[in-house]
Amino acid sequence: MNATAYFTHADCRKHEMGPGHPECPERLDAIEDRLLITGVGDALDRREAPLASLGDIELGHDRMMIAAIRGLGDQLADDAFAGGPQYAQIDPDTALNAFTWNAILRGAGAALAATDAVMAGEVENAFCAVRPPGHHACHDRAMGFCFFNNVAIAAKYALERHGLERVAIVDFDVHHGNGTEDIIRGDERILMVSFFQHPFYPHGGTEGGDNMVNIPVPAYTKGAAVRDMIEAMWMPRLEEFKPQMIFISAGFDAHRDDDLGQLGLDEQDYAWITQRIKDVAHRHAGGRIVSSLEGGYNLQALARSVEAHIRVLADL
Repeated sequence: MNATAYFTHADCRKHEMGPGHPECPERLDAIEDRLLITGVGDALDRREAPLASLGDIELGHDRMMIAAIRGLGDQLADDAFAGGPQYAQIDPDTALNAFTWNAILRGAGAALAATDAVMAGEVENAFCAVRPPGHHACHDRAMGFCFFNNVAIAAKYALERHGLERVAIVDFDVHHGNGTEDIIRGDERILMVSFFQHPFYPHGGTEGGDNMVNIPVPAYTKGAAVRDMIEAMWMPRLEEFKPQMIFISAGFDAHRDDDLGQLGLDEQDYAWITQRIKDVAHRHAGGRIVSSLEGGYNLQALARSVEAHIRVLADL
């Protein structure tokens, strides 16, 4: 049995938001190329991401929001045959094209299928190479390159469909996972731990709640300082909480080479963070981890960081 499943789908490459947008299909190509040339991909249990059901997406999102996004996608698909507009703008940074609806269903579907596979014991853990990302998507609002919140939906799914009592979400993207916070705030079955650059988009995360350990860090903070904060603030709460499964919002834009943020992490930091998460999972969760791609926009840094992350997950 391969320890790590790798979920992705060609539909995730068809979503794009216009020339020059940093959240581009080439992100997935860079990851695939890196896994190929390093041989890491050969060690993974490769699986196609299914389409999520609307009922499962409603675990995290308002039904009217889901219908609105679907309606925009349907309209774009219809207009494509008549030479209509290519994109529908959600906010200045976020747009749909005719293929976005299927891409976002695959993204959520990957996280849900990964949860099923890990819970069934088919694999120990899983990585979802999907886009668009999800952690800015709130209960009733898409924003910040994100439409549906893959990790928050999967965390709720593990509780509601698999009967777990406690799950943790770890978010190490350079931007605060405001959407995840919005969806899980006050749900004592879910502990969210994160660090993020502050002040920075989306300009929140400092209030938090009883089920959150959010660490705002200033620009130009390096990996060693982040590691110290994780040891001091994440680890005691995770050990106390004893999660039965861990979900990771795996954003790699805190890398020192990524121009969308100003933090100073590198691949070794991501490997270290992944190992600390894995240590908790082995102590309390039977090793169960589902990780889903969020940010990371310097293609080379992204590819190297995902490789480092997966190497730890897969014991390579």
